[in-house]
Amino acid sequence: MRTDPVTLQVLRNHCRAAAESMATTLYRTAHSTFVKETEDFTIQLLDARGKTCAVPLDLGATWYPGVDYEAAIGLVPGGYAPGDIAMTSDPYSGYLSTHSPDTNMWKPVFHEGEIIAFAGGHIHNVDVGGAVPASLSRTLTEVHQEGLRIPPSKLYRAGVLDETLVRTMLANVRVPEQNWGDLKALVAAVNTGERRILDLVRRFGVATLKDGLADLLDYGEAQARAVLSSLPDGTYHFADYCDEDGVGGDPLRLKLALRIAGDSAELDFTGTDPQTISSMNVPTGGHPRHSLILVGVYYVLSALSPKILLNFGTTRPFTCILPEGSVVNPAHPAAVGMRSLTCARLRSLVFGAFAQAAPERLPAAPAGSSSIINLAAEHPRTGRRVIAAVAPIVGGGGGMPHRDGTDGSGADAAYLKNSPVEITESEAPVRILRYGLMPDTGGAGTHRGGLATVLEFTTDAPDATVTARNRDRTHFRPWGTLGGRPGAPSSFALNPGTERAQDLRNTDLLHLSPGDVVRIVSPGGGGRGDPAARSPEAVLRDVQAGRLSVAAAERDYAVVIREGAVDAEATAALRARAAPRQGFDGGPERAAHEARWDTDAYAALIEALARVPASWRGRLKRRLFAAVRAAPEQAPRDAIAAVLREDRAFARALAEGAGRG
Repeated sequence: MRTDPVTLQVLRNHCRAAAESMATTLYRTAHSTFVKETEDFTIQLLDARGKTCAVPLDLGATWYPGVDYEAAIGLVPGGYAPGDIAMTSDPYSGYLSTHSPDTNMWKPVFHEGEIIAFAGGHIHNVDVGGAVPASLSRTLTEVHQEGLRIPPSKLYRAGVLDETLVRTMLANVRVPEQNWGDLKALVAAVNTGERRILDLVRRFGVATLKDGLADLLDYGEAQARAVLSSLPDGTYHFADYCDEDGVGGDPLRLKLALRIAGDSAELDFTGTDPQTISSMNVPTGGHPRHSLILVGVYYVLSALSPKILLNFGTTRPFTCILPEGSVVNPAHPAAVGMRSLTCARLRSLVFGAFAQAAPERLPAAPAGSSSIINLAAEHPRTGRRVIAAVAPIVGGGGGMPHRDGTDGSGADAAYLKNSPVEITESEAPVRILRYGLMPDTGGAGTHRGGLATVLEFTTDAPDATVTARNRDRTHFRPWGTLGGRPGAPSSFALNPGTERAQDLRNTDLLHLSPGDVVRIVSPGGGGRGDPAARSPEAVLRDVQAGRLSVAAAERDYAVVIREGAVDAEATAALRARAAPRQGFDGGPERAAHEARWDTDAYAALIEALARVPASWRGRLKRRLFAAVRAAPEQAPRDAIAAVLREDRAFARALAEGAGRG
């Protein structure tokens, strides 16, 4: 360390305060509900290379405490001068912005002609044009359909706004005033960051600041290595699934081999499914420490060491292997707009692998699906077209080692704040009919999984369009651990309880008629520990609070409740007959899938897909899954081999792949 420990701790606090000041500026001045209420934004204080040194801990999204701006910073033509502010929203330019609605911005901070730091951050624009309102849908198949993309460019040159760039941006979006308002808020935030960094120079001196930022990265690294050292060495395998790899598609499998050796870890995603022909791909460029891949790691480290310092240094002990042409490293121009759906499952994947290394210290699976509802319609009061976020529908947290999972907005999606009903109804032509917790949805366990959230709403606007981003977990449930049961799946319905009722499952684009009612229920969190070990009194309290029905208490917990009280004799008899539960439980749907698609079947699939160009893999996967379904009596490997022998399209793809090789 170049900085003495006391000074470094003081500097750490000042850097965090500077980041929080930037975040407060953005939060207070943003225009869209999704930024000013839901808080889908981030702020970073960066060193002179663009490595994140400090982030706020109480404002904004928690995905990017270790984000690396360096590649994108270097793509801006002409270098930097005082007063410059640069931005990008292109997921394939430096792999900083991760889908087109995310606009990243950074400002160099100069001292005596030298760049000593950057102030950075991002906002999620509700709409950036493209094929659908709000720009994002699984139905899209290439990045060009997902709205305007800005490569790393200067928005301000020496303090002068590039009016042409602004006009171009605003001409290509559906709600230009809202977008420009949020962009100006982000400009204000990075300007605040510049002032706060220069305040640190005056307080500590430039040499101490530069050394201190480097030491903060080293400190974050040392803390992460200490956590890894507390875990047993070994290789821990885990897989998890998205319901579909696209509209009407097949399960999307994510595979991880976590290798812990001393104070370092390797996350090997070999065996993960190929890039999809939908927009569920995760653009990483193969960066071995890409922040999207490591979000689950940040949460694990924080759970195991709550006071850990999160910054780019925290990522250094980890190396990710991201196979080219896979869903975690797609080739341009693969669509990437729904990468947040896949990222939710990546977090569950990381949690599952680490839970094997530290089963007594980590929770069961959180809901793993945060549906973000946007409504596009003509507002009857103003006659203007509006696009507004109705609410993020976030599910429960997994059962914890020491308590039940958080209800409604738990674990890794808790940063998405709920939008107040009054604000939603004032900004959009929508009426909220029901918003609360859904009983009987938390996975049963010694520590119960958190309850799901339910939202019902209607609109009288003509030609209203709803996008429900990140729809998932209607099939594969959030898993339980140590004998806990999985959480309840998600659901999505149009006009429930009527003759016009429709089960929408994972539909994410919906056109409404006036008076239609939409109901969406998130998944519940997985349970942890044998449900029969939960005290009958705790089960009774859940029943009295409306979290659990009397029938579910008896079915899931073997607790008999009659006339508002526990029947101790009947409960003891029922529990005496219950078989002890232990281990992992992914639910009957996962068990049925893996009975057919076992390790050998997936190995055959991955071997076949690796032989063709990346652009063929998603389509060939569909063909192979169809072949396995069509031959239920045949081993999957044999069905796959038959396609490889007989399918002419595959033969052409194989020849194309050999030619490229």
